[in-house]
Amino acid sequence: MRIVLLLLFAFTGSILSTPAGGQSYNLLIGSYTRSVDDDGIYVYDFNSQTGDFKLKSKTSGELNPSFLDVSRDGKYVFAVNETREGKVSSFLFNPVSGELKFVNRVGTGGGPCYVTVDDRNKYVFAGNYGGGSLIAIPLNSDGSLGDNSQFIQQETIGAFNGRERTNLHCTVLSPDNKYLLAANLGTDRVSVYKFNSAASSDPLTPAESAFASVERGSGPRHIAFHPGSRYVYVIQEMAGDIVAFDFKKGRLTGKQTVTMLPPGVKGKAGAADIHVSPDGKFLYGTVRGDANTIVTYSIDRNGMLTHVDTQPTLGDHPRNFAIDPTGNFLLVAHQNTNDVIIFKRDKTTGKLTPTGKKIELDRPVCLKFTK
Repeated sequence: MRIVLLLLFAFTGSILSTPAGGQSYNLLIGSYTRSVDDDGIYVYDFNSQTGDFKLKSKTSGELNPSFLDVSRDGKYVFAVNETREGKVSSFLFNPVSGELKFVNRVGTGGGPCYVTVDDRNKYVFAGNYGGGSLIAIPLNSDGSLGDNSQFIQQETIGAFNGRERTNLHCTVLSPDNKYLLAANLGTDRVSVYKFNSAASSDPLTPAESAFASVERGSGPRHIAFHPGSRYVYVIQEMAGDIVAFDFKKGRLTGKQTVTMLPPGVKGKAGAADIHVSPDGKFLYGTVRGDANTIVTYSIDRNGMLTHVDTQPTLGDHPRNFAIDPTGNFLLVAHQNTNDVIIFKRDKTTGKLTPTGKKIELDRPVCLKFTK
């Protein structure tokens, strides 16, 4: 009887130790480093019920591992090395310990600021801000990056304000893994490529409608798909607004533009990152510059946006942000104040409330959740 009671107590205690509905995720953070010896990638255990966190591991040896992506199966992590030469590094990921084991590194042909891996672990894509190009790098079965890459140079389309620029800022796959979208801040275009994951080389071809143009000087920066691929949202750095598109068979059709700035506000916009909530009901976007805010919009059944709230991010120069997979919390990385601010998210209204919790680390840029 005593043994049974002890076992029952141990079992009950294990249940009580985990909050109802609570779940832990790995939170990976990429950052800017001052030297290759600095810690650049951090892994935290994040509790999606309480918003609490604990450092699990950190990785040095990477110069400016600013932007990250994690394979859908959680086995691999990829980091851009945001330097003039430009590289992408591959790691094997241990989800229990949080440790990253370096595999290899390949050049991207320019200064990369974005990296994406496709859902089938066939290709890794990087966008080069410096030079305005993108590259599709084959991914081998052992997690190493191959050398038979497809390089695509996006040309300038004529001078604007006395300058000719091509600055590609992101490479985003559609949820069905069939298309790759690339936002070019310099040419004010969002390019669309068909993606063939089964191809042994050159997996990208221009879609029938190869690009969508936005207003010159607006600076398309990051892209967010609505779950199901029907709608696409593009945040524009210079204009400080968001453009909503319908997306069908690779064709982008613009239908709405909403500002992220309050009436009468002057100064630099510096819009940065954009994400849709896991349930597809709300859209969020950060603004740097003189604002340092995150803006919330509701999304109706037709993909149209309505402003809900504007919340100070409580730091300086908000870059990437992330919503945890349960949708309970939203975390914002601040490059200049060296912190990640944790907000509680109301799933009904979409509004954010500061929790008073923050992660302190040097110059965080990118946040990614995985199991």
